[in-house]
Amino acid sequence: MESMDYLSRISSPQDLHALSERELTALADEIRALILSCVSEVGGHLAASLGTVELTVALHSMLDSPRDKIVWDVGHQCYAHKILTGRAAEFGTIRQCGGLSGFPSRSESEHDVIGTGHASTSVSYGLGLVEAARLAERTGEHVVCVLGDGALGGGVAFEAMNQAGHLRTPLVIVLNDNQMSIKPNVGALSLYLNRIRLDPTLTKLREEIEHGVSRIPAIGSRAYNLGKDVKESMKALLVPGMLFEELGLAYVGVVDGHDLHALRASIGQALDTARPVVIHVKTVKGKGYEPAEARPAKFHGTGPFHLDNGQSKSVPTGSTYTQVFGEALVRLARQDDRVVAVTAAMTEGTGLDPFEEEFGDRLYDVGIAEEHAVVFAAGLAIGGMRPVVAVYSTFLQRAFDMLVQDICLQRLPVVFALDRAGLVGEDGPTHHGAFDLSYLRMIPNMVVMAPSSHEQLQHMLCTALACDGPVALRYPRGLPARFTSPATLRELTIGEGEVLEEGEQVAIVGIGTGVAMGLAAAALLRERGVRPTVVDARFVKPLDTILLDKLAKTHERIVTVEENVLAGGFGSAVLEHFAGSGVRVLPFGLPDSFVAYGRRERLLADIGLTPEAIAGSIVAARPGLARIS
Repeated sequence: MESMDYLSRISSPQDLHALSERELTALADEIRALILSCVSEVGGHLAASLGTVELTVALHSMLDSPRDKIVWDVGHQCYAHKILTGRAAEFGTIRQCGGLSGFPSRSESEHDVIGTGHASTSVSYGLGLVEAARLAERTGEHVVCVLGDGALGGGVAFEAMNQAGHLRTPLVIVLNDNQMSIKPNVGALSLYLNRIRLDPTLTKLREEIEHGVSRIPAIGSRAYNLGKDVKESMKALLVPGMLFEELGLAYVGVVDGHDLHALRASIGQALDTARPVVIHVKTVKGKGYEPAEARPAKFHGTGPFHLDNGQSKSVPTGSTYTQVFGEALVRLARQDDRVVAVTAAMTEGTGLDPFEEEFGDRLYDVGIAEEHAVVFAAGLAIGGMRPVVAVYSTFLQRAFDMLVQDICLQRLPVVFALDRAGLVGEDGPTHHGAFDLSYLRMIPNMVVMAPSSHEQLQHMLCTALACDGPVALRYPRGLPARFTSPATLRELTIGEGEVLEEGEQVAIVGIGTGVAMGLAAAALLRERGVRPTVVDARFVKPLDTILLDKLAKTHERIVTVEENVLAGGFGSAVLEHFAGSGVRVLPFGLPDSFVAYGRRERLLADIGLTPEAIAGSIVAARPGLARIS
């Protein structure tokens, strides 16, 4: 077959219907090349999307999107989907300000049925979509949920499958298995077993035989029961899908996720089945790009890289908060064998690699199951351990009830190390850690702190492990700096802030990354004749009310700076403290909206959370001073 540019001929998913499987295979190769070309320039979630190229092509070649709906459970898998649904020309803008989102987005395309950046929710969405179509009497619509990247470990996925099996809802669930330890069972035997299990004629024949045996006088009932036992035993022996079968879902697998013919055959069978079906697809994360296949974790989310060898285009400029946390935890664990670490499928992402290397038996990776991680940590604490739950700020939101009921109500000594606090850049609103100060400080017994430097992070972790109750420690993504390790890690006084620069008239009180913004704003103000006081609050809860009251007596205005939503955050805490007192408080933080995706510096400028904006607002409140540009 002559080489052709098939991708240029695709303007909508319907264009795939006229292509042969050989042509679809060639199209998949073109899509993989485009993903690699673009992501190597701008970065993105590469490995998972490379692994789902053939699966995406197979689905769209058999479905009629958007009438038929594909629900992507983890947005990391959706790049080929975006390319096939009219966004190929824009794909080079992925995750950039004003460009395509790195995840499915309802506002971006009618083919993005749901917006998602987290995991384990697709089956719930899909079940609702199928039932909504049934109630509205819309016939002929198919819903396919692509559950992958470890999302099956999330409890909500099983909750949804439990209901789907009960309702016998005709829903197709594609289990994209790219990391489980299940040997692919492909070939003629697998296809034969799948045909037997799904062919309604054979199912009816089996039921008739079983019914006939049960009517044999004297021995019929016993023979029928024995037959059921033998049948289930043989299924459990030959087929690895008994878990799904027992939940009421038909099971198809294991299917080679890079074989278009096998994928299309399995999808076709599943679409013709009048009950929920799980198609177990085995894929290779990073498929088609050797560096990503060899190091899928590294290429799960990557910055720009050299396509010829996979090496990053950026030069490391120092250690990140994540790395500093990991090193400090190892140091403290050497001193206290009660220290254990818990992560929800984010060992590398949360900086726990050094801990795992040295204390492998004290690290627990529970998979994508944040709710369980928190309650598990509670059990560890009751048992005498000092658990540290390392988790992204946005992911801990899932376990809010557990924080209340299982940790804080019982005042258990569990440390929550919240990485990715504040704006995280290109991953956008599903991953911004915008709400943690708000949802944590409202819970009784919780201590909430945020470091303004790498060195302070180490002292705060030491402080947190020494507390006899729950502590949350939040810090940002990246922001590299030269790593320094203090000779001694010391405990801070809980609830005590620190004055960094003495001044007058205006007190700028920052928390976390807000401290650096406050210092920079103060430098701009000094050029205009204003010499503000700058304070590192260090603690959101408990507040240093003694210091705040002192500042209120000697300054005209208090300015708070935080990288958290203003609603319920640090500034709100200060306003609540001064309520009715007449003290003027000017809070700066994230707006009451979902911040978009793009470079962090650009996003902060767009929302007005910069030293220039802070200084300008202070000048505007004091007539006669020159404007800050």
